Amino acid sequence: MATGETGFDDVTYDLVSLQYHSLKAGHDYGQYVRDAENAGRDDIAQFFKEVMEQDSQRAQRCHDFLRDLGGTDNTSPQGHGAEGADPNASA
Repeated sequence: MATGETGFDDVTYDLVSLQYHSLKAGHDYGQYVRDAENAGRDDIAQFFKEVMEQDSQRAQRCHDFLRDLGGTDNTSPQGHGAEGADPNASA
């Protein structure tokens, strides 16, 4: 795979970027849903919810591809590893 200016291969960088933007957008859409609901536009709120779900699915697919490319599956909350060890603690 080609390596981009970041030092990561282009495909990995692209997947991380898409995942980040999908998750960020999903966070922003929550406000859009509230705005539409406050305006009494449940139809528009539903549209924003659908878009949010699509971005959530998109972010999950990126996560799956990154795992397949050899990344780690770091889905546990911080400090809740397999044996309760803090993954940030020094050895």
